[in-house]
Amino acid sequence: MQIRLAQHYGLCFGVRDAINQAEHLATQAPLTILGELVHNPLVRERLTTLGAREASLSNPASVTTNQVMITAHGASDKTRESWRHAGFALADGTCPLVRHAHDKLRELVTAGYFPVVIGKSGHAEVEGLIGDFPEAAVLLEEHQAEGLPDKSRYGIIAQTTQPLDKVRRIVSAIRQAKPEADVQFRDTVCQPTKNRQTALQRLTEECDTIVVVGGHNSNNTQQLVSSARAAGCRVFHIERPDELEPEWFYDSRIVGLTAGTSTLKETVSAVFARLEALTEVPA
Repeated sequence: MQIRLAQHYGLCFGVRDAINQAEHLATQAPLTILGELVHNPLVRERLTTLGAREASLSNPASVTTNQVMITAHGASDKTRESWRHAGFALADGTCPLVRHAHDKLRELVTAGYFPVVIGKSGHAEVEGLIGDFPEAAVLLEEHQAEGLPDKSRYGIIAQTTQPLDKVRRIVSAIRQAKPEADVQFRDTVCQPTKNRQTALQRLTEECDTIVVVGGHNSNNTQQLVSSARAAGCRVFHIERPDELEPEWFYDSRIVGLTAGTSTLKETVSAVFARLEALTEVPA
C-alpha cells in the first residue's frame, strides 16, 4: 500500500494565528473564547489545559472573565459592539479572509444589492456574516435559488470554506431563476480552501482510498470528504490517528492523505506514521 500526501493540506494561516493569539492571551489572564475557536477537538483540549473557557457568543451574562475572544469564524459588528458595551476586553481572532468576506458583503449592501450568502445556515461564520443584515438569504443548494425573494439586485458572497465550483453553480442558478435581476458575485472563497480542494482533486485521480483528517464539525473538512466521495474514492474521515483501523485498507493500493484547514501539522504527521505502520502489518 502506497501513501501519498496532498500538496496542500492542514492548518491555514488564519487558524494558526487565532490559535497562537488564544494561547498567548490565556497565559496572560483568564480568557473566555466566544464559541469554538477552531473546529478541532485537539486544539480545544490544549486550550482547556491553559485554563481557557468557552461561552456562547450571544450570551454575555454567562461570562465571568473580563477578557473574551472572538473565534476565527468572525462575528458581526453588532455583536462586537454589544460585548464592548457590556464592559468586556474584546480580543478578535477573526481570520483576515473572513473579514474580507464581511467587507465585500457590506460593500454590496451599501451599493443597494440584496444580500445573499452561499454557505451553511447556522454555521458560526455564516451567522457572523449575516448578523448585521438580518434580511440576508442563505443558500447551500442550487434549487434554493427559486425561493429567493423577488429583488431587482442581488449581491452574492460565499462562506470562505465552500468549494468554488459549487458556489459558481449556485450563482448560475440564481441568474437563471432571476433573469431580469442585476446579479453581482464577489468570490470570497479563501485561497487555502481552493488550494486544498485542488490538491485533493489530484489525489483522487491516482488514489483508490482517501483519508481526511479534521474536526467532524469543520465545514471545509466535510467539503473535502464530500469531494473525495463524489470522485469515487473510498473515504475515511478521522480526527485522531488512533481512529484508523487496519481492516479499512485490506484492498487499498494507493491511499491519499489530506486534512482540513483547522488540522494541526503534527496530527497529520502522526496519521501518516500510523498509515505507514499499517503497511507493515502482515496480510
